[in-house]
Amino acid sequence: MNFKRIVRYNGLSIVLLSVTLLTLMAHLLTGWNDYNQERQEYHWSALSFTDYLFTGHCVESVFENWESEFLQMGLYVVLTVSLYQRGSSESKDPDASEEVDREPNPERKNAPGPVRRGGWVLKLYQHSLSLAFFILFGLSFILHALGGVKQHNAEEQMKGSAEVLSLREFMGTSEFWFQSFQNWQSEFLSVLSIVVLSIFLRQKGSPESKPVDAAHSETGN
Repeated sequence: MNFKRIVRYNGLSIVLLSVTLLTLMAHLLTGWNDYNQERQEYHWSALSFTDYLFTGHCVESVFENWESEFLQMGLYVVLTVSLYQRGSSESKDPDASEEVDREPNPERKNAPGPVRRGGWVLKLYQHSLSLAFFILFGLSFILHALGGVKQHNAEEQMKGSAEVLSLREFMGTSEFWFQSFQNWQSEFLSVLSIVVLSIFLRQKGSPESKPVDAAHSETGN
């Protein structure tokens, strides 16, 4: 497979991965600078970039955002199984059968291995997308908490306080849940926006939109 063919068939993931890595690096570099400025205010020495990556400031800021993304996608995948929004390109048609609801056929050409195997492997595979998102959410949630308590204790130490919270104590604070909820609500709002706006608005050529000449009441693509 030549390079042009690879890019044509994988362009969306290539561009999104590139943008993700670029913005993540920008996030880390600006966070590093911000944290060192904070340390200098308390007359603490600046950290190298490598050392910064293991601080609570870095870990907390990255994973409190990732957890909301994975939670949003996991819930969205599950909710769209049985809930509908008439007219939205993001919803199944409540009045028609959908290909995605068909029973898996092990005889189907190029069927994935779990489908051909059947049994519990197939049962697991049927829900593997949402399970993957929820596992990633759980891991991000834990790392957010670990980074958060480390950062909280570091800030208290810089202020000269002897207060040290355990992970369990930190997860019971309003600080931790404020960080989570401020991200969760924004993610659910973004999903709500595309579900509702795609009823009335169009983007020619995008699979996230209905055809430009489709009626507002028409559901799906």
